Amino acid sequence: MATIKQNTPNAHTRILGIGAYRPSEIVTNDDVCQWIESSDEWIVKRTGIHTRHRAPAGVSVAQMAEHAAREAMEAAGITGEQLDTVIVSSVSFPYLTPSLAARLADALGATPAAAYDISAACAGYCYGIAQADALVRSGDSQYVLVIGAEKLSDVIDNSERSISFLLGDGAGAVVIGPSDVPGISPSVWGSDGSKWDAIRMTHPLTDIRTVERGGQRTFSRDLVDPETGEMPEDATLWPTLRQDGQTVFRWATWEGARVAKEALEASGLEPEDLAAFVPHQANMRIIDQMAKVLKLPESVIVARDIAEAGNTSAASIPLATHRLLAEHPELSGKPSLQIGFGAGLVYGAQVVLLP
Repeated sequence: MATIKQNTPNAHTRILGIGAYRPSEIVTNDDVCQWIESSDEWIVKRTGIHTRHRAPAGVSVAQMAEHAAREAMEAAGITGEQLDTVIVSSVSFPYLTPSLAARLADALGATPAAAYDISAACAGYCYGIAQADALVRSGDSQYVLVIGAEKLSDVIDNSERSISFLLGDGAGAVVIGPSDVPGISPSVWGSDGSKWDAIRMTHPLTDIRTVERGGQRTFSRDLVDPETGEMPEDATLWPTLRQDGQTVFRWATWEGARVAKEALEASGLEPEDLAAFVPHQANMRIIDQMAKVLKLPESVIVARDIAEAGNTSAASIPLATHRLLAEHPELSGKPSLQIGFGAGLVYGAQVVLLP
């Protein structure tokens, strides 16, 4: 009987290059306080955030992702033709289908690379790293582009105070490829769907389509005033993000820290072996608590990009890593523990050698 042929695997993988994009518009806490009743002092004390970047109307999540991707590819010395797979994590791409990844693969000259999107919110980048690592080690791909990109300003309501004031826009990207030495540890990833609605949209997209009339649902578009073009007052508006802050905070500081510990153990390293710690930039108090629970020595540099960038969901870890390397180039080639966690609730963590 004939034998099925399989790809020749690669023994090891690593991050070969990193790129980032930060929008030019900066929103301060004083700006936020025009929309909600709060103060710069309260926001800094409770979250550690001073500013966040927001993309103007003419800048799309696709444009930000492409900019970050091109920088990562240049840093890795990889052309679009060499990419075998493009993976994008985003919760703010305004199309359910087709994927942002397919659009980017074409724009980057990577056609016919495999291309798909991930919906894993703030853990999406770490999910992408896990998949890219597996693809390259299996031999199914030689080079994989992983992007976390968000235009969260499209899915927030500035007048609510559960999550919107925390959020910013931006994109980060890395290229994963073969390595002579281990550069990505086994990933620890998973979910806890019992807290599915801890971070959520206000309502499903289907609610936008119809309005209740006479005991039945009628398409909203059929109720538009032909003279003014206005929708009926009870038509459902665009869904926006909400969160149960205390639920997320408690989960992240204890369960999230446990996941980070497991990832460190899976890597075979001890806390003192780390050079950096890059958690999802959700809240400065969460970051500090995680570092405390992990008993990280002072020699480990902890990423605190949230102070300037806010919470950028899937983009937060690559953005924070990019800043960390710009400020501390001596970290290149050294191990960093990264963990993402967010809506689902979902989580993912691994140790990587910094590019």
